Amino acid sequence: MDPIYWILNQLPKTEDQNLKVMAMSEVQKAKAFHESIPEYSETPLVALDNTAGFLGLGNIFVKDESYRFGLNAFKVLGGSFAIARYIAKKTNRDVSELDYYTLTSPKLREEFGQATFYTATDGNHGRGVAWAANKLGQKSVVLMPKGSSKTRLENILKENAIATIEEVNYDECVRMANAAALKAENGVMVQDTAWDGYEEIPSWIMQGYGTMALEADEQLVRKNENPPTHVFIQAGVGSLAGGVVGYFVNRYPKNPPTFIVVEATVADCLYRSIKANDGNIHIADGDMQTIMAGLACGEPNTISWDILRNHVSVFASLPDWVAARGMRILSAPIKGDSRIISGESGAAPFGLLSCIMQMDELKELKEALKLNETSNIINIHCSKVKHVYFYD
Repeated sequence: MDPIYWILNQLPKTEDQNLKVMAMSEVQKAKAFHESIPEYSETPLVALDNTAGFLGLGNIFVKDESYRFGLNAFKVLGGSFAIARYIAKKTNRDVSELDYYTLTSPKLREEFGQATFYTATDGNHGRGVAWAANKLGQKSVVLMPKGSSKTRLENILKENAIATIEEVNYDECVRMANAAALKAENGVMVQDTAWDGYEEIPSWIMQGYGTMALEADEQLVRKNENPPTHVFIQAGVGSLAGGVVGYFVNRYPKNPPTFIVVEATVADCLYRSIKANDGNIHIADGDMQTIMAGLACGEPNTISWDILRNHVSVFASLPDWVAARGMRILSAPIKGDSRIISGESGAAPFGLLSCIMQMDELKELKEALKLNETSNIINIHCSKVKHVYFYD
């Protein structure tokens, strides 16, 4: 089997200016907006008590996003909140004044007018943007990289979006979508990655993702559980990871969890950047063929990168079999635990956790992370399964 690579983060800290993006007050605004959407309901935080005991851990909680707004994916949280904040800014309001019913009112539509929201996606982010735009009476254009699922394309088209699969990789689709947005009348780029000069909308998307972390945190409190000791999270461009890490660091500033970020080996730009140890971003390129399609992104979000380099303890680069392993275990857990049908990208962090606890070659990593029967672990997120994989 292809190996798992991991590295301890030894980069010097920056001034941490981007941590304020995920301030509690901003995340609370995002959650309040999401709660105003008629389809909103809190997604489950599933306790895998028997699996945790089997692996020698205290608790494992999985934030199961397969129920989110009926779209089976968390990314709608980011796209919808970013569109709401954009409309709020253009109409000189705070987003806290614009709940779903106000945003869809004839009065506000007349005031704001019509915009076209452009994005690039493997599927879930684009579907979220298209869904939100459609709900709010706006337009959307979605570009997808080669190899994208036809089913995901069809799901986006159902939201009255213009959508195409291009013959280039994800990062090239981002550039194409941005160029088209700049040329279009009332065109707006809504992308879950950031670069120099394009930071505001990605920061809003990260805040939208914070709804998941805030929900999970509140669910732990209601279960009378202690705060998490470890958070395992996946990264493509890193927006989800930066949002979740940023939330928990702001929530528990004196005693934050230990954070572990995982990537697909073919798109491990964060791992490469930490390994280079020069403080710079190092990109991954090429076709990035992996079953973890949602992580096939080679250029990280610059806002998230700053948060992650300051607060993540371990970065791991994973071959496909680790994600497949995570999917299998979650779908057939230890007797007595709830079954979770997870997507490839969402299962990758859990796959790594199981490997750490069961494989001798990762003993050093287990010791470095101090994973034991006192560990209280959160894995965010799991999305709906696309395929089932079997590896020897």
